[in-house]
Amino acid sequence: MCNAGDRSVLILYATETGTAQDVAERLARLCRRIHFSCRVFSTDKYSLSDLISEPLILFVVSTTGSGLEPRAMSLMWKTLLRSDLPVDLFEDLSFAVFGLGDSAYEKFCWPAKKLSRRFVSLGATEICDRGEGNDQDPLGVDEALESWLDKIMQVLVQAYPLPPDLEIIPAAAVPPARASMVQDTELDPPTPTGGFHLTTLRCNTRITAEDWYQDVRHLEFDFDEDIQYSPGDVAVIRPLASPSDVESFLDRMGWLDIADTPFRITHLMTDQSLPELMGEAVTPRTLFAQHLDFNSVPRRTFFNYLRYFTADELENEKLEEFLSREGADDLYEYCYRVRRTIREVLADFRHVTIPIDYVFDVFPPLRPRQFSIASSVKVFPRQIHLCVAIVKYRTTLKVPRRGVCTTYLASIRKGDKVRIALQQGLIKPTPVNNTPVICVGPGTGVAPMRALIQERLHIGPCDNTLYFGCRSATKDQHYGSEWRSYASTGALVYRTAFSRDGPEGTKRVYVQDVMQEDAQRLWKLIHAGASVLISGSSNKMPVAVKNALRFAAETYGQLSVDEAADFVSRMEEKGQLMEECWS
Repeated sequence: MCNAGDRSVLILYATETGTAQDVAERLARLCRRIHFSCRVFSTDKYSLSDLISEPLILFVVSTTGSGLEPRAMSLMWKTLLRSDLPVDLFEDLSFAVFGLGDSAYEKFCWPAKKLSRRFVSLGATEICDRGEGNDQDPLGVDEALESWLDKIMQVLVQAYPLPPDLEIIPAAAVPPARASMVQDTELDPPTPTGGFHLTTLRCNTRITAEDWYQDVRHLEFDFDEDIQYSPGDVAVIRPLASPSDVESFLDRMGWLDIADTPFRITHLMTDQSLPELMGEAVTPRTLFAQHLDFNSVPRRTFFNYLRYFTADELENEKLEEFLSREGADDLYEYCYRVRRTIREVLADFRHVTIPIDYVFDVFPPLRPRQFSIASSVKVFPRQIHLCVAIVKYRTTLKVPRRGVCTTYLASIRKGDKVRIALQQGLIKPTPVNNTPVICVGPGTGVAPMRALIQERLHIGPCDNTLYFGCRSATKDQHYGSEWRSYASTGALVYRTAFSRDGPEGTKRVYVQDVMQEDAQRLWKLIHAGASVLISGSSNKMPVAVKNALRFAAETYGQLSVDEAADFVSRMEEKGQLMEECWS
């Protein structure tokens, strides 16, 4: 334990979508209330060599895929797994962990659990029971987070008592703004690139039938320079909010008269982040078109801030009710069940007036979105292809919803400029042609499989199998003609499952059912060292596919149930079975 007078804490987070970062910043605000000095870093932005000198660390770790750590945590985890680390390495370190996950996945909060065990094994002291937030709970991760925050606050106050001249800052006190925004008409707001390439759209084609309920697009982008990426890598795209949406939002906020006025931004609370690539100056119109999100479903923090900025008694009473433990169900019904957006909430709470300095505290960043690359750079130099499902649905309020990024992608036309960054993916297949590969990619999960198969065929003859599933052979069989062409030359074994094409009342067939039919062939390929790659929706598919592999191991490998399960687990551990799935 560190000296009670040393009131400093390091908060490290590992995130894919930004939720863990939001939790880390809430944790920092809580720690400031008990007079801790906070430093907040993403795990990939922190010098790992300094870990050994830290007295107190609070970790916030999300889960990616089926139990994987976020990309940002990979280097730290590899370092912690080194076999030469002494068992008393962290004997002077106190720590606590909050994990974020989704119980729909097979390994719920797995990275957080592994991190806790590893630090304890290296001599560190875990000062608070690990928290585990579940996206499946009615209030999402907040359901577990609220009680964990109360618990960690009690633990810290007990372990590090406040000096006699200090008191806990009340929760009702308005936190200081993380930044100040001052009008400066002399400034010319820059356009930072930050690793994003300016690309040109060459193709935006719908590949599902026009009368089909889902709009899936094939997009192609040209780069002006040589690029490098591998099968399994992803394109990161920064979306733009609709100009009409931005205009109406600025009108609601009373900011139309300053919409195009440059503001100088000064970062005040450095333990609270600002949007990336924003620069030191920005106009409110650009801010809400490119950097801050007013169309997402708000987190609990948002409602907490609204309390500070309304003088209306009824609104304040309703917000207090939403934020109380007794009102949690009401908040769920009002906001999360119907997926009410920030803009819609502000339309209801019309007396809320948000000071311009607090925009970075109230509104979440408009985050870039990641899409698996559906092409090989060896086949298409200076190009990437994407396979994107355009997100459209109706809530129980009967209000149409559209994904911000996919709506943006659906709207762009040939010749339009789009900023794209390239990032390493979670699956890292080796496109060598002398090892068989089994690809399982239903729906848009077929995107990284297309990149891998293209690259393997470019290298030379190889043993490729693709299991593809969709609802209809004629409506949403993505790249079907391409797969059939490869299959006709013997370059690909193409196996399909069309779940809605059978007669009414018959059992629906999915990729895992076809794989079970092919169990004998699958076992021969796996026994010969074949890699298995899974990509697509995380609901039931990944677990069912692994069950099909276990069935093959039991039936044709003569393994017991436990041995088959252990065999598939070892495939995952050694990278013979890789998965990138999303909810």
